[in-house]
Amino acid sequence: MEGAAGRGAVEPLHELAVARLGLGRVAVGDRLAEASHECLRGRPPAEVLLPLPSGQADAFLLLLDVRHLGKRPAARGPGDGSNPAPYAALVDEAERQRHERRLARDRRRREQGKQTYFESEATLDAPLIDEDPEEKSTSILRPRRAPDRGELIELEAQAFGAEGQAAQFAVAAPVSFSEEEHEEAGRGLARSGVIFAIATGVSRVVGLVREIAQASIFGLRGPVNAFEIAFLIPNTVQSLLAGSALSAAFIPVFSDLLVKGERKRAWRVASSLIWLMLLVVGGLTALFVVIAPLVMAIFGYGPHDKYGTIAAGLARVLFPLVLILGLTGIVVGILNSYDHFTVPALSPVLWNLIILLGLALGVRTSTSDSTRLYVYAVSILLATIAQFLLPLPWLRGLDGRLHMVIDIHDPAVRRVFTLMVPVAIGLGLININAVIDQLFATHYLNRYRDPAAIVRAFRLYMLPQGVFSVAVATVLFPLLSRHAARADWNGFRHTVSTGLRLICFLLLPASAAAAVLATPIVRLLYQRGQFNASDTKLVAACLAAFALGLTFNGTMLMLNRGFFSLQSPWIPTWVALGNLGLNAVLDAVFYRFGTWGIPLSTSLVNIAGTAALLYFFRRRVGGFGLRETTRTFALVCVASAVLAGVGWGIWHVLDSGLGRSLPAQIVSLGAGLTVGSAAFLGMCRLLRVRELDTLLRLRRARALVS
Repeated sequence: MEGAAGRGAVEPLHELAVARLGLGRVAVGDRLAEASHECLRGRPPAEVLLPLPSGQADAFLLLLDVRHLGKRPAARGPGDGSNPAPYAALVDEAERQRHERRLARDRRRREQGKQTYFESEATLDAPLIDEDPEEKSTSILRPRRAPDRGELIELEAQAFGAEGQAAQFAVAAPVSFSEEEHEEAGRGLARSGVIFAIATGVSRVVGLVREIAQASIFGLRGPVNAFEIAFLIPNTVQSLLAGSALSAAFIPVFSDLLVKGERKRAWRVASSLIWLMLLVVGGLTALFVVIAPLVMAIFGYGPHDKYGTIAAGLARVLFPLVLILGLTGIVVGILNSYDHFTVPALSPVLWNLIILLGLALGVRTSTSDSTRLYVYAVSILLATIAQFLLPLPWLRGLDGRLHMVIDIHDPAVRRVFTLMVPVAIGLGLININAVIDQLFATHYLNRYRDPAAIVRAFRLYMLPQGVFSVAVATVLFPLLSRHAARADWNGFRHTVSTGLRLICFLLLPASAAAAVLATPIVRLLYQRGQFNASDTKLVAACLAAFALGLTFNGTMLMLNRGFFSLQSPWIPTWVALGNLGLNAVLDAVFYRFGTWGIPLSTSLVNIAGTAALLYFFRRRVGGFGLRETTRTFALVCVASAVLAGVGWGIWHVLDSGLGRSLPAQIVSLGAGLTVGSAAFLGMCRLLRVRELDTLLRLRRARALVS
């Protein structure tokens, strides 16, 4: 046996002794446990041998090193290893080479995203994420003595045969987790979600302060509308070429490589993408800077328009955001793949603080709106650079590093770009919908007022989106990618269903509150300085129209992340293409009712997009708790209606009695939201909404931890 373990010669007499004790066990295990041999590849032997019951390690060593077929070896030969004939091979060399060629071909097909035929979908033979096989220390096998082994030969043979069958099934079956493991993972993700939501909430609050300052300084009328268009275009371009699209395509591929233990390759892919981004997107950014006047002319701010010159100048200042946001997307994608969410969530706080500093500086140094807008644009550029630099130190604590390399021949790099094309179309078309909205606003409505009004309402509409739905989808996205990589479809469906229910529970009450209290919300936040009462009425109507689609925008985000995790992004792409056409048609119909008609068309598009994604997602992965999600949606709608009625009633009574001073507005609106939220929670408790119990358990768990 020592010779077998050391890959040396085996004495025939020793071999006969082992055969007499456990020949039947070896013969049975030869056929049943052959599939489990692959588990030893790239792993220390102790990981497989030490957990086995007494005596079975010897049988595995015989199967792997002596390679018996259960026949008695010949008793002739010197026994020094010079006579290999008595040792019959389990599989002939030609068959072994054919099998290895099949596995290699399947690995290449998997890297290209194609179907495999011989390679197992499981990753049981993959090492842990944080360890490469070649970096593991050598393990020392210490044999265990079994003095009563002779009396248990038959029991060991039966156990070995059963374990061989189990091992063979485990290699063929996807990895799955128990309910307890799902629950533990859910608690960890819930904690990550809470941390991310708090960090995102802080950044959104600071961003809201920035929006309030901008509205007070610039109002809704004048060159600020040109600024909004100049800011919209680079955001749309970066969503098509980089940013969210690249991050959404990069995270599944990067996570898949980490799960399979290819850590060095994963970081090489990330490094290649960063340098390709610098070369390709940098060149396109330079091109857009040159043609900025032509782009602004499409929206009516041409050379002959009174705001055409400032529109082109602002666009040239803001177009480099495309490159910087693309680089930031890769860095944030790496951190999210390692379940680091806090720093990326806090970096927008720094972004907003720098912009606020720039606004204060611009107000103090100039009385011209044009100069202030230039200061504002430069502040946004500097803040975006700082947002990119802030997470970089946290990359040092991970198990890899970025370096200068461009490997366009790596199938994983090509896979990212292959995935990026439909993802870019899918996510980019959502932003193109905003471009279409602004085209209607600038050409068919008032281009010196309505673009800014839609943006002001959109910022308020995105506040609960960023705090809740973006937090849930961002935290669950890496987990979905890992479930898909491991083929753990039960865990995948459970995670998607949980995300949808949480988004419904969090966004439906926010939608109801934003709809019925739109006017007091806009008045309290915006109505000061250059922002007057007529502006409040205009923006409040847009906010109420946006609120209708608030929840459905969140569910679309979650479902899109599900498809991206499956590395099947073409379905949301086709849905986004359909939404693009539907949005244009609805804009053409509803703009006639006023500025609020454009946000209303966006909400209807969100509802249609969610319905389509649910249909295709169910066809793709089967049942995923849709009945439970529908139940939660219906019950939370009832509770949200109670919130709307109670909240509006409390606000109306206090507003009539206290007046419209700033403290009175804070008291009346705050009381309406507080009492309405309490009524919502009480109704959820009465209706037994399970998501409320989940949040309460999480709160108790955090209290125990603290």
